[in-house]
Amino acid sequence: MRHGFISVASATPKIKLADCEYNAERIMEYIDLAGKQEIKLIVFPELSVTGYTCGDLFLQDTLIKSAMEQVRRIAEHTKGKELLVAVGFPFCLNGKLYNTAALMQDGQILGLIPKINISRQLEYYEARYFTPGFSEPIKVDFLGEEVYFGSNILFQCKNMPQFIIAAEIGEDLWRPIPPSIGHCMAGATVIINLSAIDQIVGRDEYRRTLVKGHSAKLLCAYVYADAGEGESTTDLIFAGHNLIAENGAILKESDRFKNSIISTEIDLGRIISNRRKMYSDMEPSQDNHVLVTFALHEGLRDLPLLKLTREIKSSPFVPVDKSDREKRFREIINMQAMGLKTRLSHIGNYSAVIGVSGGLDSTLALLIISEAFKLLKADPKGIITVTMPSFGTTDRTYQNALILSKVLNTSLREIPISEAVSVHFKDIGHDPDKHDITYENCQARERTQVLMDIANMVNGIVVGTGNMSELALGWATYNGDHMSMYAVNASIPKTLVRHLVAYYADYTDNQQLREVLLDILDTPVSPELLPPKDGVISQKTEDIVGPYELHDFFLYYILRYGFEPDKIYRMALRAFEGNYDRETILKWMKVFYRRFFSQQFKRSCLPDGPKVGSVSVSPRGGLRMPSDASASLWLKELDI
Repeated sequence: MRHGFISVASATPKIKLADCEYNAERIMEYIDLAGKQEIKLIVFPELSVTGYTCGDLFLQDTLIKSAMEQVRRIAEHTKGKELLVAVGFPFCLNGKLYNTAALMQDGQILGLIPKINISRQLEYYEARYFTPGFSEPIKVDFLGEEVYFGSNILFQCKNMPQFIIAAEIGEDLWRPIPPSIGHCMAGATVIINLSAIDQIVGRDEYRRTLVKGHSAKLLCAYVYADAGEGESTTDLIFAGHNLIAENGAILKESDRFKNSIISTEIDLGRIISNRRKMYSDMEPSQDNHVLVTFALHEGLRDLPLLKLTREIKSSPFVPVDKSDREKRFREIINMQAMGLKTRLSHIGNYSAVIGVSGGLDSTLALLIISEAFKLLKADPKGIITVTMPSFGTTDRTYQNALILSKVLNTSLREIPISEAVSVHFKDIGHDPDKHDITYENCQARERTQVLMDIANMVNGIVVGTGNMSELALGWATYNGDHMSMYAVNASIPKTLVRHLVAYYADYTDNQQLREVLLDILDTPVSPELLPPKDGVISQKTEDIVGPYELHDFFLYYILRYGFEPDKIYRMALRAFEGNYDRETILKWMKVFYRRFFSQQFKRSCLPDGPKVGSVSVSPRGGLRMPSDASASLWLKELDI
């Protein structure tokens, strides 16, 4: 339960129609199983105590009475158990029958939720038996116990206040304005749906899309429990299609036509973080919601550390599915190219100057420039590629820079800078044998000066190559590679840079271009500012600042969700299990926080560049952070 993670489940027991005692036994078996698995919320289908397809048996007093007695029995079975249970049953009030969800915990009925939208079309005949529910809760007697009855009830956990549950039933979700909209506006973070929607061809995909989209729109978790085997097959088939979604993503899904229980952890912190950003200008709902509280743990502190089973991607900037990935990569390349195209069109002179090193970043930037020139229908000779070999340049990267520039039919210029830098060393009194930060940065600034002056000569702009990961770490020379006139990679993290170049290599028809791109992908990441050893790169970036896949993981969850360090550390342990040990992750996480806070001054004056994703370090469209903020609070939390 710490860090906002809480385990939830959706269960479809095999039932016997109208045999409430049998059905209660199956429900209680699942409750016991859930308790052993540290599940804190379990949801059962609509009318699960009786079965959904009882037909005119719903008009029989015997069935109604038995259902109520078994709900009471199930509630008593939850005594001493730290989980919230939701079951469906028919509830009679003032001579009217309501399709109802009962929420119970620790032996008590917490509240009763009636179905608002009664199905009455096509194969459904609910209106023959049930009365539509109402929103404003009233107090009713349930077998001698006074409880709230009404749709607008929020159930909040005392010792985990972000865990706020509200319920809707079946058809409620499928209507234009579901009750869950008002529930989430009033503060609910988790919506449960006790459902019994029959299966017809294609309905599973519609249901999946509906649940997924609804959780995205409301920025909530959505736990959907569907009726399955045991329901009448006289006219209908029920698939037991259970779903657990969060913020527009399906976290867990059951196999259809196989009664089962599915469970996973939802991340309430992610939900709250999204709402802080998206709902900050939205007034809270004025609906009359009643708040019912409960506790899932004896103490308010030292909540148990739940073992995470949900998938946590190690590369959050890169889609897992191949088709989604390729679609995303093409879209990102198009967005980068369109941004540059618009800037060049505004200037009115199609000249772009770029320094090419034979490394990943300048390669991607050059590919983007080439795409922009295609959109402009401009001569690629207007692309001025400049290679500037110096003390650390290896033959491998030098040759790759030359080949790449020629294959793309650019105007290539070779300008060695070793002599100019040596003169500069003499001018400022620096010993060239002292390979310190001055030695490195003099080369970076000399290259930027050359590019800027050439841009003046051709009335063009310098296109920057630096990526977002470098900017987050401050791994850039101030007023060196840090500066340009338009930075196409400014919101592209290093892990994504590699994937975009690989995507380009996979789909280009030019064999020579493919070969050089593959070799660039195989080259160690390096600024090449220190002399090589035996002709091989001696300065490897990731040996100095740490693995970019770790830093990109930290960057995503720090900026996208604002998670605390120990939560990100815990997630990283899960995501990189088997790849990095605890000590390595912790070491580089501390490095990230120190550099991220100390290097903000470099990000405060970044050049223009297109934002292509949800995370950006731009001082205008992304990160507004003071340059003199302290990292002590964050680092203190990592004293694990």
